[in-house]
Amino acid sequence: MEQFLVCGLGSLGQHCVVALKAFGVSVIGINLTLPAHWEIFNIPDLLDQFIIGDSRQTQILEQAKIRQCRAAIIVTNQERINAEIALVIHQLNPNTRLVMRSAQENLNQLLGQHLGNFIAFDPTQLPASAFVLAALENEVLGFFRLDQYSLRIIQRQLQVGDSWCYRSSIQDLNSRTRRILSTRPHNSPTVVNLQNWQPDDQPKVGDKITYIEVANLSLSQSQSSSIQSRFKLWQTKIRSLRWQKIQQQILQFWHQGQQQSVQQVALICGLFVLILLLIGTVLFHRYYPDATLLNILLGVAILLLGGYADLFGEFQAIQPIPWWLQLFAMMLTLAGTALVGVLYALLTQALLTTRFQLTRRRFPVPQKDHIIIIGLGRVGQQVIKLLQAFKQPLVGISFSAQSNSNNLPDIPLIVDNIQAGFNRANLTKAKSVIVVTDDEMLNLEMGLMAHSLNPHCHLVIRTTEQSLSDSLSHLLPKSHVICVYAVAAEAFAAAAFGENILYLFRLDNQTILVTEYQVEAGDTLNNLLLYEVAYGYCIVPILHQRSLDSPKLMPSEDIRLMVGDRLIVLATIEGLKAVEQGMSLNPRNQWVEVQEVFVEEAKFEGANIIVRISGCPLQVARELMDNLPATLPNSLYQHQAYRLVQELQKARVKARIIE
Repeated sequence: MEQFLVCGLGSLGQHCVVALKAFGVSVIGINLTLPAHWEIFNIPDLLDQFIIGDSRQTQILEQAKIRQCRAAIIVTNQERINAEIALVIHQLNPNTRLVMRSAQENLNQLLGQHLGNFIAFDPTQLPASAFVLAALENEVLGFFRLDQYSLRIIQRQLQVGDSWCYRSSIQDLNSRTRRILSTRPHNSPTVVNLQNWQPDDQPKVGDKITYIEVANLSLSQSQSSSIQSRFKLWQTKIRSLRWQKIQQQILQFWHQGQQQSVQQVALICGLFVLILLLIGTVLFHRYYPDATLLNILLGVAILLLGGYADLFGEFQAIQPIPWWLQLFAMMLTLAGTALVGVLYALLTQALLTTRFQLTRRRFPVPQKDHIIIIGLGRVGQQVIKLLQAFKQPLVGISFSAQSNSNNLPDIPLIVDNIQAGFNRANLTKAKSVIVVTDDEMLNLEMGLMAHSLNPHCHLVIRTTEQSLSDSLSHLLPKSHVICVYAVAAEAFAAAAFGENILYLFRLDNQTILVTEYQVEAGDTLNNLLLYEVAYGYCIVPILHQRSLDSPKLMPSEDIRLMVGDRLIVLATIEGLKAVEQGMSLNPRNQWVEVQEVFVEEAKFEGANIIVRISGCPLQVARELMDNLPATLPNSLYQHQAYRLVQELQKARVKARIIE
């Protein structure tokens, strides 16, 4: 049995043990001291060996059989110690995969370059999107990017008149930019696995259909038309330039508010000096027609920069320059001095703002249908950034004056005590409340107070203990209580097996992991059809790439995987476990009987279809088509058999499924 090591048995470490044991592997745990109490009470029973000691010490790691461990999950509370443990383990066993807890992005990248088989996660950042999506309470369950593509996961409940209700089967909803993940009839229990839907079922009113779709096309696909579209856009802008519109834009800039007052003065002074520069150049050129235009322009610029004495510094009367031109030159010098003063004012303001971090003016608090974020630490700021992408009205609440900083996102910010903060944030009319402070008891208090003031809002509470999450979920059944370590631990455990976890989201109280595989010789995925991968392991392939070819989104399921292929899938922890162990979660219990062909030419095409979809050898398929009626010698998965019958019918071959 393969061995895995967990260094640090705090809350995250204990959840990692549970997630690893779901794979049926041997888990060894190391902790500096014996915990006063276990957050997950049966952790001692789950551990195959528990060692008390410092994970940085060679003898402790030797006692933990580090040379036999496939991976080490390093999740102590101190990032410096985690880095030291990773370096020591790499010295003892360079083949051990290292999964480390760390929020230092630059350090993580450098360690990955030097250690090789290494990956690091910030457990507080992984569930940020889960908080956002729970607060939105709309159809979008997740969103992420793959290469140049943006994808989103949507749960859609079919209503009366929905065009999807008129499709002949759920299978028909799949397309080159969409893939069905699961379906749930109205008032049915939650979904257990992905790929749980029946291909021949017709969508009905009230069904909840979860699917992934491409939110935008590849930039490379539209590159050829981008230049033309930009040219047309600029043409439209130029044609739309009317004097009335220019006046409107000038007035809009002028009335932008007090924040732009200095910039307005600078703009006026700049325009005034430019006019004086042009007028002075014209006047001096007319008086000195023999002088070059460049010399005149430079002379006027010297006057604007305070150089009157350089040109007219003598006390006696200057001839033959008339008095009015000398007076105009003096006016140029005074105007230039005023401009220099304005420039000094702008520079002083910028320096003071940078040095002392002067409080900037923020937007007013929305009156209703907004989202309140309580806690503006790293998690809170990440949540705000994601919500701003959805164009949501936001209000931030902090109980620490230090949070009133220009480093925070540009949203309405309230720094006050609890009761006053809720009143100022218009909590009674808020759409959602997200409580993500670092203090778990404060989150509990804030969540209960928010629920009492506005029981109809979407309440999202961050916790770090699963027991508290379960208790609070029973107390507030309509709220979303998310244990960050329980969600993050599944990503840590999956990464320990060598998979690259790109993203995760929640679906019916399950964590769905976006996982990247690189097919190697000896892998359980090697030489499998995507049909076998998808319906045998209950995972959803969403991207396939072969060596130097361009990646294919929503790939055809009749592709056979080869060494070197890149595959990205959506999977639960059970699906990843099935892939790791090579154990199919679903049986092949469907047989296809080919009955007859309507035209003789259909035999050739029918045999090719059988080979492509079922994986049957070509010679066997040819013999079968020459001896109809006949049944395929190998059993198929339900979706695979359904697709085979459909494709054969298109080729004018009659076939049916036999249970």
